[in-house]
Amino acid sequence: MRHSHTAAPHAPADPKVGGRLAALGRACYRHRRWVLGFWVVVLALGVLIGGRVFEGTVASTGAGGSESARGEAVVQAADPVQGTVTAVVDGAAATDPAVRAAVTAATAEIAGLPGVASVADTYGAGGSLTSADGNASLVSVRMADAGTPAQLDAVTHRLADIGAPGAHVTIGGDLVLQQEVKDQTEKDTRFGEIVTLPLTLLVMVLVFGGLAAAGLPGIGAIASVGGALLAMFGFSRMMDIDTSVLPIATVLGLGLSIDYALLMVNRFREERGNGATIAQAVERTSATAGRTVAFSGLTVAVALSGLFVFTSPVFRAVAVAGVSVVVIAVAVALTLIPALLGFVGRRIRTPVAPVSDEGFFSRTVRLVQKRAVPVMLVCVALLLAAGAPFLGSQWRNSGADVLPKSFAARQVAQTVEERFPQQAPAPVTVVVEADAARAQAYADDVVAKLPGVDGVRAVSPVGDRLSTVEVLVHGDPQGAQAKSVVDELRAERGGLQTYVTGDAASVVDFQHEISSRGPWALALVGAGTLILLFMMTGSVVMPIKALLMNVLSLGASLGALTLVFQHGYFSGLLGFTPTGGLETFIPVLVFAFAFGLSMDYEVFLLSRIKELHDQGYDCAKAVQLGLQRSGRIITSAALLMVIVFAGFAAGQMLMVKQMGIALAVAVAVDATLVRCLLVPATMSLFGKLNWWAPAPLRRLHRMIGLSEHIKLPPLNLPARLPAPRLPVVGPVARLSD
Repeated sequence: MRHSHTAAPHAPADPKVGGRLAALGRACYRHRRWVLGFWVVVLALGVLIGGRVFEGTVASTGAGGSESARGEAVVQAADPVQGTVTAVVDGAAATDPAVRAAVTAATAEIAGLPGVASVADTYGAGGSLTSADGNASLVSVRMADAGTPAQLDAVTHRLADIGAPGAHVTIGGDLVLQQEVKDQTEKDTRFGEIVTLPLTLLVMVLVFGGLAAAGLPGIGAIASVGGALLAMFGFSRMMDIDTSVLPIATVLGLGLSIDYALLMVNRFREERGNGATIAQAVERTSATAGRTVAFSGLTVAVALSGLFVFTSPVFRAVAVAGVSVVVIAVAVALTLIPALLGFVGRRIRTPVAPVSDEGFFSRTVRLVQKRAVPVMLVCVALLLAAGAPFLGSQWRNSGADVLPKSFAARQVAQTVEERFPQQAPAPVTVVVEADAARAQAYADDVVAKLPGVDGVRAVSPVGDRLSTVEVLVHGDPQGAQAKSVVDELRAERGGLQTYVTGDAASVVDFQHEISSRGPWALALVGAGTLILLFMMTGSVVMPIKALLMNVLSLGASLGALTLVFQHGYFSGLLGFTPTGGLETFIPVLVFAFAFGLSMDYEVFLLSRIKELHDQGYDCAKAVQLGLQRSGRIITSAALLMVIVFAGFAAGQMLMVKQMGIALAVAVAVDATLVRCLLVPATMSLFGKLNWWAPAPLRRLHRMIGLSEHIKLPPLNLPARLPAPRLPVVGPVARLSD
């Protein structure tokens, strides 16, 4: 295909830029209609199956392979009942004959509905399902095999139509809770996309000074979401995907795809400002900014790979989803964006004025360099103080608390806990592989006599050789006392095969998994990051410093998470009720995601500083110019990330809100306090030592070292064209690629 705008006939032929990324850019430009068509199909399929993705998700099942998870699996295998629907009939005396007639008529009809294993009301249970004040009662429906959506709807509709005079009915239970969590998670995901995309478009219009350039990152983000939905749909058919994974993967895909497209468009404008034709600019953008995108994606994928060390399904699902989303975001940047540049490249405004090497960031660096030690100490002290609250964090399985108070499932759970305590889930449950008689003897002789146990509420047979023992403890059902009882029960099994389960046991197992496998995950992520940064910089000092500063930045994020969601600061403003702790798996996910994103910005800055150092600038000047030339693009990218995370944090699901707030704080702290103050201060103090490596490693780097930069051949411009302008990017500084 020929394009009249490639070069004037009398201009010398431009040498092709070498490398596979340049070749990929050329191919996507030449076949841009096919590339665009492919991504349109991906987006269409993603939209069509979007709802089905959420249907295939499941609630978190606890720490994979742990005792609590094994115990729950044993009970589920023996008991055909996989879930319950609970209705609270409130506001009228349970002894009222009209109320009794309405309730018993409904239970009789529900018992004959498909999928119902059994149904119980207070009149058939001897009054045990009546509240202490006598003004409320429960109807409990046990569903076989969790029921189909149609079966569940039939049960809930009939319960809602009980129609007892003067009474109102609220419907909850674990099956209703799961459905409400899925529905609200899907709504929050859609809400986050709808809110963040227009806001990011507005910011990019201000950054680029035009709608054509600003629209490309938005289009790339939409395509990435379509690809992410397809990937999640495929994985949900091969493995259990926790409901909370989908918005987490979506927010990562949106943020990364916008950032990567921002880098590509910015470099394209720079090349156009240097006199390149559209075809040349696309090729050179793919060779340079494309290299940055690929390297960045690799660093984020390495950070997420640490989650594979854990055995819990939620961690593995997030790892698979996260890595696949990173791959999709990189693929969009390297294929769709070059194709779109071919379509709208002429409409993208070309900068006309060079960017000065003197500005806000260079002045800031000089001030920092004059007071490097005090600045470093103050920054470290602030970050340590910000992270200190996390040392006192409590981890919890939130259950119905993940939903706002306005949701029926949470209202029912709270009502049962307050007015029907005998029906509330026991803090600790022991699954005993023995008949009811031996299980009762074990409960009386062993369990009831353990310190911290308030009593045994019930011993229930599940099968001929399987029983459950419900154990009551004093105080918080997931507090220190309950966890201590879990340890005692696991130490004193009475000679029987037992499994200690329940929320307290699940939290204990999660914490054990993190304490035992966490160091291995940290070692994997740390080693991978050190190797990547060494291959890029040739230094062993800068990678170690980068790791330490990232840990400080992450500590501040986790500290803010603890203050907000455990202690309740700003809970009214953010629209949630504190549960007294953090969701068990959230801190680990925050670490993996925030570490990858922070290292992303570290790569942007260090690559620019290294480039200047290699050009002969001393350390102080390289840091000044490096931050001046990359500071604005890092700040712009971070602002877009914060907008994306804040948009998802505005939803109602507590887990999504926790992730959004934590990642927004991590990115904001990293792009301001760390990159603008701490990095310049430490690099100024270390001086030439920044680039130190042992001689064997220096030789190794010369052989296998990577670089985000590629030496481009000069443009052979026609004689009639004016001399090429310096590469600039308008309102945003030049990229470090």
